[in-house]
Amino acid sequence: MSIENMLNNRESGIKLSRRDAIKLMGISPIAASVLASAGTSSIAEASADVSGKVIIVGGGAGAIMALSRIYRAIENPDITIIAPNEVHLYQPGQVFIGAGEMEMEDIILDNNNYIDQDEVTWVKDAVEVFDPDNNTVTTRAGKELKYDYLVVATGAQYNYEMIEGLTKEDIGTNGITSVYLNDLEKGTSVGATATWEWNKALKEASKTSKQKVIFTHPNTKIKCGGAPQKVMHLAADFLKKDELSAEYTFVSSTKSLFPLPHVAKALEKVQARYDTITSKFQHHLQAIDVKNKKATFLHVYSEDVYDEEMDETEIVSHEDTIVMDYDFIHITPPMSSITSLMNSKLVDFTGWLEVDKHTLQHKRYSNVFGIGDTCGIPMGKTGGSARHQGPILTENLISVMKNEKPKAMFDGYTVCPIKTAYGEILMAEFNYEGDAPTIPFLSIEKPRYFWWLFDLYQLKPMYQYLMLTGRF
Repeated sequence: MSIENMLNNRESGIKLSRRDAIKLMGISPIAASVLASAGTSSIAEASADVSGKVIIVGGGAGAIMALSRIYRAIENPDITIIAPNEVHLYQPGQVFIGAGEMEMEDIILDNNNYIDQDEVTWVKDAVEVFDPDNNTVTTRAGKELKYDYLVVATGAQYNYEMIEGLTKEDIGTNGITSVYLNDLEKGTSVGATATWEWNKALKEASKTSKQKVIFTHPNTKIKCGGAPQKVMHLAADFLKKDELSAEYTFVSSTKSLFPLPHVAKALEKVQARYDTITSKFQHHLQAIDVKNKKATFLHVYSEDVYDEEMDETEIVSHEDTIVMDYDFIHITPPMSSITSLMNSKLVDFTGWLEVDKHTLQHKRYSNVFGIGDTCGIPMGKTGGSARHQGPILTENLISVMKNEKPKAMFDGYTVCPIKTAYGEILMAEFNYEGDAPTIPFLSIEKPRYFWWLFDLYQLKPMYQYLMLTGRF
């Protein structure tokens, strides 16, 4: 099929096959640039004659990207990776599974393809104790390992139990779902498949009555910050295709739909397409009555109050408890670093890994670095951030191994591909300074079919063959 025919089919509403979509993506500027760079690695091959025992903790995207780059950047590397999981989940695919666009087998990868046990030591366990004062980590099995340099890539932990009345076992029952719920060690994603069943049940129920549907966003940092809205837009569009609707409420602890005002405004326009979406801000889900389908939120807000006697204005804080009935609810859980890391000296007062937001070096332990979701920096809890952090981490680690100061600077790049409907994505790319689009002449606040094709069909091959191997 020609490119012209494929484009015509799209305009006619004909769904593209996976093969045709990939072919169409081949003409895109970003695809061309990636393919052009795929033949040569961005890593300096065995360039550094340095020594020291490097331990990498984690088995997800950040850990594997770091391993690939560090291994190839050191002439005679001495690397141990501590990761319990042989299965590697392609987590961006979970939302697509929840929308019926992917199957579980589509997101299963194998860490054996990225960890060469002839070249590096793989301890198939998790770290129970971090002891940076003595440069050691201890695994669950009680094995103590000494390091000269430590890379922490342990990701984010989901804390469903922080919501009173909720357990992980409730996900997928009684109108409750959460696309996030997975077990990275076992390689399962219960939340993704439960969300697809939830969407189908919502559509069926909406045929006879208007359902009350809640989507939550907690008062902690979360990975892939736009995911709660993605799930909401896709659910609303899933019903809209059959001329159905529901009473949707987006209940968020944040003050707006997005930290960038122009993107927030664009998302307000997206919500207006689905005529029953209401947003409630500065609301945090405290408790849930699973049996009676009631969600309790803490509404925390402040207001300026003028005191006539003192002739001054003061800020007064308020806390109200709000109970909302629902038929269906999608829960984004509070998140934190993993428990063993929170119990160590490596975290800051927020509980995340205390690293410099530019160098990714620990602020108090100079031989410790971080990458990915675990880092306590203003931005960066996305796979796209980890990809940009990989070369920064590697260069700065080599500098420290040479007794030099880190010079490479992470600019805060993060990317949030917000699904606004089936066949549309608003690709919000930004950094510490503001907008940072991969394709400079494309505004980040405009939803595009192009980005849907990229995210659904091309991102996984790039992730699998280029990002995890450190070639992109």
